[in-house]
Amino acid sequence: MKTTQFEKPGQVTVVDAPKPTIQAPDDVIIHVVRTCVCGSDLWAYRDLESKAAHSENSGHEAIGVVDAIGDDITTVKPGDFVIAPFTHGCGHCAACLAGFDGDCQSHDDNFSNGVQAEYIRFQHGEWALVKVPGKPADYTDGMLNSLLTLADVMATGYHAARVANVKTGDTVVVVGDGAVGLCGVIAAKMRGAKRIIAMSRHADRQALATEFGATDIIAERGDDAITKVMALTNNAGADAVLECVGTELSNQTAMQVARPGAIVGRVGLPHEPKMDMSASFYNNTIIAGGPASVTTYDKQVLLKAVLDGDIHPGKVFTKRFNLDDIDDAYQAMTNREVIKALVLTE
Repeated sequence: MKTTQFEKPGQVTVVDAPKPTIQAPDDVIIHVVRTCVCGSDLWAYRDLESKAAHSENSGHEAIGVVDAIGDDITTVKPGDFVIAPFTHGCGHCAACLAGFDGDCQSHDDNFSNGVQAEYIRFQHGEWALVKVPGKPADYTDGMLNSLLTLADVMATGYHAARVANVKTGDTVVVVGDGAVGLCGVIAAKMRGAKRIIAMSRHADRQALATEFGATDIIAERGDDAITKVMALTNNAGADAVLECVGTELSNQTAMQVARPGAIVGRVGLPHEPKMDMSASFYNNTIIAGGPASVTTYDKQVLLKAVLDGDIHPGKVFTKRFNLDDIDDAYQAMTNREVIKALVLTE
């Protein structure tokens, strides 16, 4: 089968590999229908973090059809159409029961890798997989794209809004205009925010943020962006802030645009060694966030919202690539030629 391999910074390739097999009783083998490139996949690709040459790639978002199951799997069967979340919760530990299955306490291997492939071995699939009614052929192209976002970015954007306690009537600032930030706009609207201020410098992303529910767009960065937010909020600041980037600047901005007592929901993968928390102390800013509770959100609210046509997060995919052209997909993401790159396996 074909799978993606990280060769070196700036290069991934498609190589031939054995089809995965059941290795544990709670394994599920999935024939991937669609996958994609995530912003977090670019860190090693852009040489911003260390990764071994010729190693398994970090791709972690997929939808597909169950091919085989281990002896302990009772919730899905071969032929079922499933969302494969990037998290692998158990559903019964204290973290999962509290709605934080991204931090499942039952598994050491809690995150997906290597799913930019024709087949994947999904570990701990009994509770974590999300079954979709029918077959892939039953759905439109746009619906399939939206279902794919439920493997990560839509759930991650929702996680930012949930941990920031976005509620009816709130003013929310979304820091970051990638796929997660744009899905954060959707999530803030779903949870009743009356004003959603999206920070974006790119016209295509600004347009999509507006379509998704943003009421204001701020193109400035740093101090200028903070000044603009304060002007829009009568110098009060936001009730909730969704930090969807992970850089030092984005985190500083998020904390500075928050009103006293506001919550910053952080879902941008952090790559800074430390953060000055003194400002948040004196402002009573609450910092929350981490890996998204993908399965919980999909089962409780997001799958239904997509199937009912209430939200259309699949619009974040602005260009498609075949698996054979995976490096082109990475280049397009790196060069900001696309918001999110869709990858078709067949």
